[in-house]
Amino acid sequence: MTSKKVIVVFGATGSQGGSVARAILEDKDFSVRALTRDVTRPAALALRDLGAEVVRCDLNDQESVKEALKGAYGAFLLTTYWSDFNKEKEVQQGKIVADASKQLGLKHVVYSGLENVKKLTKGKLEVPHFDGKGEVEEYFWSLGVPMTSVRVPPYFENFLSIWKPVKASDGDYYNLLLPMNDIPMDGISVADLGPAVLSIFRSPEEFLGKAVGLSAEFLTIQQYADILSKTLGKVFKDAKMTPEACEKLGFPGAKEIANMMRFFHMKPDRDLKLTHKLNPKVKSFSQFVLENKAAFKDL
Repeated sequence: MTSKKVIVVFGATGSQGGSVARAILEDKDFSVRALTRDVTRPAALALRDLGAEVVRCDLNDQESVKEALKGAYGAFLLTTYWSDFNKEKEVQQGKIVADASKQLGLKHVVYSGLENVKKLTKGKLEVPHFDGKGEVEEYFWSLGVPMTSVRVPPYFENFLSIWKPVKASDGDYYNLLLPMNDIPMDGISVADLGPAVLSIFRSPEEFLGKAVGLSAEFLTIQQYADILSKTLGKVFKDAKMTPEACEKLGFPGAKEIANMMRFFHMKPDRDLKLTHKLNPKVKSFSQFVLENKAAFKDL
């Protein structure tokens, strides 16, 4: 055990961090130090049972972060925007980890990053939960920290939560309310992220200093709907919503989601072939729906 390289996993009890922690725990060369705000959570206890060292850490506290990273080979970092819709706070969290990684000489950080859309579009589009991560990416690289950014597309799991199909008012079918204008959209199951990240940790010479765009599939909203229809035996349709209509829905973050979709219209760089190489068992949307048939029964 002592010869294993320690990978610190931030947010290890969340969906991305949990996927990464579980994948690394199955590897013979690495061990996991799982960080969480609450070490008594069932997800934290489950990771401990699997062999992880579970440590309390506050991403907003520089000393807490430095302590958590001591003696580690590398880290997987996910920063959070959605908990309080605060881009500045997210950027600050990323910078705290970047500074500590530099000071402690970490050999490889994998950051769950995204593009700085505001910068790329010269201010035409603003997507704070992308832009902040883009700023953090730039900061890591400016410090010279050995870092790989993984840019994760929308989760297939979103179709069970925030993108849950909506029963139509004028018939016996369900609508998908995603404003993509017939342009394909990348997707992946968050469960498949972990093995891909593990592959990146195992090949630092190939991925250090790079941004890696992940994707399991690149489908139009109607293709997502067709797969749901075929697998679940109900009728699903692309509602052909526009970004403008999405903006007017008025829920927190509605304009941000509309702008994210406008950015997706520009087909950001996501690499299906590389994703399948990093995780040969990555699931298609069809496999995902089949495996989660019971969860879709609530419609």
